[in-house]
Amino acid sequence: MSDTTTTRPLGALPGGFSLRLFDSLMAWNNRRVTRNELYRLTDRELEDIGLSRGEIDTAVERLR
Repeated sequence: MSDTTTTRPLGALPGGFSLRLFDSLMAWNNRRVTRNELYRLTDRELEDIGLSRGEIDTAVERLR
């Protein structure tokens, strides 16, 4: 007698949803870390890389 029941590891979701969720969370965290690092720079350091303080959020959102 053959058992056709499939088992998945705890937390595994169908259709690659868990991978997409993980990728989204990693991307969000990378943007968060980048934003925080840029806000820690001085205005002079930001100017050296071609950014102003008001452009940080826009620049980080382009990283998607």
